[in-house]
Amino acid sequence: MICRFFVLAIIILVFRTVHLSPFPGFHWFQQRGSHWVPTSTASNLQLGVRRDKFLEVPQIIWGLNNQKIALARAILTARFLNRTLLMPSLSASLFYKEIDLLEPISFDKLFHFEKFNYLCNRFVRLGRYSDLSNQTEPFELQKGSGRKWTKERDLSQLKQCREYSIDRFEVIRIAGKHPFLWHDHWPVKNYAKIFECLVLVDEIENEAMKVISRIREIGTKARSKVDVAEEFNSDGSVDQPVPYIAVHMRIEKDWMIHCKKLEQKSNINQICSNKEEIMERVAHITGLQQPVVVYLAVADSLLEDNSILSGWKDGLLPYEKKRLRVWEIYKKYPYLIQSAIDYEVCSRADVFVGNSFSTFSSIIVLSRTQKLIGLGITSACGVGVRFASYAYNILGESRGPKMWMTDMSAPSLQSISYGTSNVSCYSNWKAR
Repeated sequence: MICRFFVLAIIILVFRTVHLSPFPGFHWFQQRGSHWVPTSTASNLQLGVRRDKFLEVPQIIWGLNNQKIALARAILTARFLNRTLLMPSLSASLFYKEIDLLEPISFDKLFHFEKFNYLCNRFVRLGRYSDLSNQTEPFELQKGSGRKWTKERDLSQLKQCREYSIDRFEVIRIAGKHPFLWHDHWPVKNYAKIFECLVLVDEIENEAMKVISRIREIGTKARSKVDVAEEFNSDGSVDQPVPYIAVHMRIEKDWMIHCKKLEQKSNINQICSNKEEIMERVAHITGLQQPVVVYLAVADSLLEDNSILSGWKDGLLPYEKKRLRVWEIYKKYPYLIQSAIDYEVCSRADVFVGNSFSTFSSIIVLSRTQKLIGLGITSACGVGVRFASYAYNILGESRGPKMWMTDMSAPSLQSISYGTSNVSCYSNWKAR
């Protein structure tokens, strides 16, 4: 009887120690309680994201980079809940109000599904609907709206979803607002990680490379006609391909209406830029070796000005899709994929010039800032930095555009989602 008493006492002591342990990794005992207590961040990264619990979000809409932000915001929300995000539908067509006319396109028709999960392994995870066991009906979560639905209330709702009463459901289905309009709780560096994992499928990647090759081919021919010094190898090849400039030329009719209203509302006069101002500032970028091809990324269907190729300074060779003779590549695809090709062309340019109030431009600069940081460069101040980026809507030095790097230490994506006139040539960056 004495031996049995001591054995029972030891068992109770061990169980109590494990159950109340403050160390990460032991909280799984508590998951069956009234609250699910998540383990530490380090433990989450070791264990990875749960594969038996899922988050479902509404169809993602609007432009390419608004959709990328919405996707990242949805999957970071899933990460907060320690859930796998069910692969969402994107929107191939561009409609702002006629939601019923949106043409859905599966995520894996544009981005590599497997590569995403490989690159973002143990950080976030995408799942397929075939992964569901359908053991329980989805829990419908209605996102709040209106001015009373604050960032704090939104975060409180997400925390409630981690309680066992809701967390026990296999699927949490969020209804209501489009994810781009959700409150932002995540730092820029987390979004940057997601964007790094978004890799185009091979077909679209190859189409983008065809456009880039065509641009560099024209640049090579232009340089061969003038005395431009190139550093050749012994076999006659060059180490670096002929550089080009990409300009995200936002002068389409929908943008001009939007930016003028935004200037009036925010009392900022550094948002809209006409064709002449853009050409003037690009011409004053210092350190450009000319002649150089200037690729103009524009939404052709919304463009009313047919003279965008005229008036450029000698040495700057402007090309858009049709003059470049690559329109046959673009016209095979819907709006979203055309925009994705343009994104790659701009992102890989030696010099990029965009508008700091454009989401498309801002996400490109974010990806280019990531490249510079990967090379050990946290400041692009000065001349000669590869992957340099500029904001043409803000006057910089020597009458040129303002140099632009993303602030990687920002606590949210606010300035990238909605634009800013506060840009600089260095990035406040802290190791992730």
